[in-house]
Amino acid sequence: MSTSSIDDLLSFGEEPAGEAGRPSGGGRARTLLRTAAVTAAVVVVVVVGLRAVGLKVPIWIIVAGVLAVLAVRRVTAALSPPPPPRAGARAPAGEEPGTWNWSSRDALRTAINGWERPLDWCAGNQERFTERILPRLGELADERLRQRHGVTRESDPARARAVLGEPLWTFLATPVRRPPSPRDLAAIVAELEKI
Repeated sequence: MSTSSIDDLLSFGEEPAGEAGRPSGGGRARTLLRTAAVTAAVVVVVVVGLRAVGLKVPIWIIVAGVLAVLAVRRVTAALSPPPPPRAGARAPAGEEPGTWNWSSRDALRTAINGWERPLDWCAGNQERFTERILPRLGELADERLRQRHGVTRESDPARARAVLGEPLWTFLATPVRRPPSPRDLAAIVAELEKI
């Protein structure tokens, strides 16, 4: 368990520029040693493979080729984009990364299904329409009123009624006797879009 206080965790102190800017000598020597070992191992394998098939190539060409491949590999690794997030991970809020997630579900299709299924289920049933669809339409109207006019039906009923208009206000405020026809529902949606 750590003995750091919350102040230590939240404090900001600048590190000396010399230490943060360049790797230590041990790190550079370790990298060179690892590169030399990998180069030697690959050169040995290539030379043995070439000799097995009867080819003789000067060692310096093989070493140069291996070093070139390792350099290209290191540069491409440094320039490669970060790996994609895991499938179950949440996307961070804020700006979009600029890439399209082709594996995700289509949001438009999801939104359409979110309305299509309940509308189909409520067709011809006044109780279901009043319980399921009418509250959703009311929420949409309230959200449009809030975004465009700064009111809701609950916060300022008189102003909301004036903005919505009498037919839409009556439709949202009173339970329907029968579910509206697709034409009537299209007219209601058109009125909601005008808000």
